[in-house]
Amino acid sequence: MTVSARIDIPDHAPHVLVVDDDRRLRDLLARFLGEHGYRVTTAASAAEARAKSESFVFDALVLDVMMPGESGFDFARRIRTESRVPILMLTARADPADRVTGLEIGADDYLPKPFEPRELLLRINAILRRVPKPLPKSAPPRTLHLGEVRYDLGRGELWRGRELIRLTATESMLMRIFAARAHEPVTRQELVEDLGGGIAEAQERAVDVQITRLRRKIEQDPKTPRYLQTVRGSGYMLAPD
Repeated sequence: MTVSARIDIPDHAPHVLVVDDDRRLRDLLARFLGEHGYRVTTAASAAEARAKSESFVFDALVLDVMMPGESGFDFARRIRTESRVPILMLTARADPADRVTGLEIGADDYLPKPFEPRELLLRINAILRRVPKPLPKSAPPRTLHLGEVRYDLGRGELWRGRELIRLTATESMLMRIFAARAHEPVTRQELVEDLGGGIAEAQERAVDVQITRLRRKIEQDPKTPRYLQTVRGSGYMLAPD
């Protein structure tokens, strides 16, 4: 079901898929997001969400962790093998380990239940702002070389030879931050702020998780990074060739 608010929503408005087995919550979020300019499609399970993904292109997913059948974590893992669409995970669990699990899978944000719909709206706005927007085709190419990997600054794309390396929205934002400050250390606190969070140990740990995932896509040996380096006492630094 695609839900429109009481006002007309233009076809170019961002399209969000809300996946949750709680019908009341699905209807609430569909109505609230629709009132704030989003097109919304809802699904009660991972299987239904997968079917609807074959008919629509979504700009973001709001995905419940605890669902009958395939869990939100399992569904997110499958999505990340084929898409970089931003994913915001919802869960009744407050365990920080679940947040780290979601980020390791490739989720871009994580919101524990219960929550205020306005907070969800702000987080969706934030992750969509982090999605890289390609420059016009006439823009001159600018590329950083990281061994066998190259990063196109203009298009926000990471390539290995002719293979496009899929990045999540948060990984894309990290690459833009590091590329803009190549060979300059960036503190973990700065990264948390640039990614839209507050300064907290759990959020800095979440940044560390994202760095680990990004290294797996850049480095030949992620355990001994050559290009995305740890700068002791400072943070991280991108050191292209």
